Amino acid sequence: MPLELSYELIALLFGVAMLAGFIDAIAGGGGLITIPALMWAGLPPTAALATNKLQACGGSFFASLYFVRKGMVKLGEMKLAIACAFVGAAIGTIAVQMIDTAFLETLLPFLILGIGGYFLFSKKISEEDKHQVFTPVMFGFTAAFGIGLYDGFFGPGTGSFFALAFVSLAGFGLAKATAHAKVLNFSTNIASLIFFAIGGKVLWMIGGVMLVGQAIGATLGSRMVVTKGTKIIKPIVVTMSIAMSVKLLSTQYDLFSWV
Repeated sequence: MPLELSYELIALLFGVAMLAGFIDAIAGGGGLITIPALMWAGLPPTAALATNKLQACGGSFFASLYFVRKGMVKLGEMKLAIACAFVGAAIGTIAVQMIDTAFLETLLPFLILGIGGYFLFSKKISEEDKHQVFTPVMFGFTAAFGIGLYDGFFGPGTGSFFALAFVSLAGFGLAKATAHAKVLNFSTNIASLIFFAIGGKVLWMIGGVMLVGQAIGATLGSRMVVTKGTKIIKPIVVTMSIAMSVKLLSTQYDLFSWV
């Protein structure tokens, strides 16, 4: 698709990606910023979604790498969950091309708002690990696969869903849950990117520039997770949950048509 790329536009998209990477590493929801920016730049919706997956891979990879290096994530213990999330996302990416997403679009804003409410009001959320509800095998075949399927199928709020699953089902503290969520999110991003690339939907130059911005922002955001923990994660998760819900509802019901 022909698209005029000025230096100003490239710089703007780079900055948007860096901000999104920072927020996404902490709380998820970076696509709320990058997808509208890509569409504003002139990309059609499918190309915007596909190119967003490319740049999101940069953010989720470098955030995951930082968490692994800091010892917050042991990849050997996550092999099954990573594989299940990847397969789920691959199936979801294929399914979204054949299934009507209208029902999910209606339900999603309320699900994300519920996540924000859980993080805001739950007394269970802290830095300390709690009682584990699911074994790693159960978690992989249920939560990791299911959320991966959702990410390939639709996407908004995936990082928040993964973090919630790790807190409520795996019994992780919030910082640890955020770190593990980012690893699974990288797996789902890669799966979706592969199938979008096969379909020729990815704009590699724009996505590559934004990937670099995402990598920088994600590295900075990851450091905040390690040093600040719950103090910074909870308010940003709640804020991004509300913002995502409002964004989705406004798009769905044209709430601000009078503005």
